[in-house]
Amino acid sequence: MGDVSGKRPTITHVIFDMDGLLLDTEKFYTEVQETILARFNKTFDWSLKAKMMGMKAIEAARVFVEETGISDSLSAEDFLVERESMLQSLFPTSELMPGASRLIEHLHAKGVPICLATGSHRRHFELKTQRHGELFKLMHHIVLGDDPEVKKGKPAPDVFLAAARRFEGGPIDSEKILVFEDAPAGARAAKNAGMSVVMVPDPRLDSSHHAIADQVLSSLMDFNPSEWGLPAFENA
Repeated sequence: MGDVSGKRPTITHVIFDMDGLLLDTEKFYTEVQETILARFNKTFDWSLKAKMMGMKAIEAARVFVEETGISDSLSAEDFLVERESMLQSLFPTSELMPGASRLIEHLHAKGVPICLATGSHRRHFELKTQRHGELFKLMHHIVLGDDPEVKKGKPAPDVFLAAARRFEGGPIDSEKILVFEDAPAGARAAKNAGMSVVMVPDPRLDSSHHAIADQVLSSLMDFNPSEWGLPAFENA
């Protein structure tokens, strides 16, 4: 997919998004939202999904009910309540995305400071990661969507700026931070924070959303750390 554009800064710190990037959870949201819309004889498509991805829950919910034209029948708040009950049973089955554990374990082993910055609230985070606790313990810190410092969700830069402040010796200069994202709103949030961003989008996402990223990959397996001045994989 897309190559790194222009001259690359020297990266010292890495921030990861979670949903759709490290964990294969986006399919759960799609499944549940399709089920809810079917009641109204409507379908859920990827242009709408692209707008919702990476946002705080209530912001995404407002987009959902307004764009689908069901806001007179279902409020954003009621949609979240209904969606929540359906997601509770799905989240604990979350699987890792290809290359996620390999990259996190590599960077941690090489002493590269890494953290997580996600729009997910704590209760969802704990459900989604309960099978993968050891991997997420490798993060220096974790910033969640309901963190008091995150006033606005992505594409606002709040979550990434909060993450930069919490590294040892922080705040870290944004130019030295590389963000991994799958969602357009998340990629814009990283750029709004002054950071470089590698995007690993779902193949169904329209390619017009790729332009904002510094590099676009089809999988985390394709990431070459040395392109960004980070320690190379031993078996590269």
